Amino acid sequence: MFDVSQAHFSHSMMSTLPLLVALVLIASSSSFKLVSISPTPLTRFAWDPTRAPKPTPTPTPSTTDFVSTTNPRRLQFIHRDKEMANIFSQNAAWVASKKSIHGPDFFKNQIANHHPTYLWIGCSDARVPANEIMGEDTGSVFVVRNVANMVIGTDFNAMSAIQFAVDYLEVPHIIVCGHYDCGGVRASTQHIDHKPPLENWLRSIRDVYRLHQKELDKIKDEEKRHRRLVELNVVEQCINLFKTGVIQRKRVETFKDEEIEVTLPRIHAVVFDPETGVLNKLNVDFKQYINELHDIYDLYKPETEGKTGEGAPHAPGKA
Repeated sequence: MFDVSQAHFSHSMMSTLPLLVALVLIASSSSFKLVSISPTPLTRFAWDPTRAPKPTPTPTPSTTDFVSTTNPRRLQFIHRDKEMANIFSQNAAWVASKKSIHGPDFFKNQIANHHPTYLWIGCSDARVPANEIMGEDTGSVFVVRNVANMVIGTDFNAMSAIQFAVDYLEVPHIIVCGHYDCGGVRASTQHIDHKPPLENWLRSIRDVYRLHQKELDKIKDEEKRHRRLVELNVVEQCINLFKTGVIQRKRVETFKDEEIEVTLPRIHAVVFDPETGVLNKLNVDFKQYINELHDIYDLYKPETEGKTGEGAPHAPGKA
């Protein structure tokens, strides 16, 4: 043990002050601890083996949390492929696979053939890839993704994509897809300021809870309440679509067109379960919802005599 407790300050020791400072710095290191302090003796320092640095164990894939960027396993992966070479090699394999299945002109044919059937409004969550979980190939799904699959009128990115899909691509189906274990939905139920702009975004989900508070508060199980909020959020985002001028205008046009059997675009509420991989359609009567709200949100009032459908006259439908 290194013991300097018997040393004393004096005018003659002022010249040794740099040495004392060095000792204090040594004592503050991870291998020393403060034992005692006295106005007369100097601080006593002792080697503390319990505070000695311990070797970092090698992380195992089965037990290591891969989320944190400080995680050794993730850092090792990032350092090993900092130029993302794996992405480009995988792309080359994907190109070869597509050509082997669809022929060598597959990608050339895609150039003049952008007529997607679906507009998908989904969450940014990496576990919810639209094409894959729908079993659809390249070119069939036009995609909008954001935190918690929201349709917000002031989100110009989403509104522009919806307008482009409806007016120019003329997609017949719009899908709003939520998913269980949604981080955005979970965050909205926390009494935490997530700070702008994220907190501003989550406030819209809090509004969904407010609209359905009586139903949600009756659900005591936290996970079941979360799943129900995910579903209700999807329904409310579908209703937000019906409120938009571009959707109303297109549905009125197709409602009047005798050659079109159903009013377009059709709007579908679905939820994906990452735990099972299953995509489920929610049983929602949009006609009931919209008939209650059309006096507020109607922008177009077509003649509907003799016709029935989804939400007429606000969102007329033939079938």
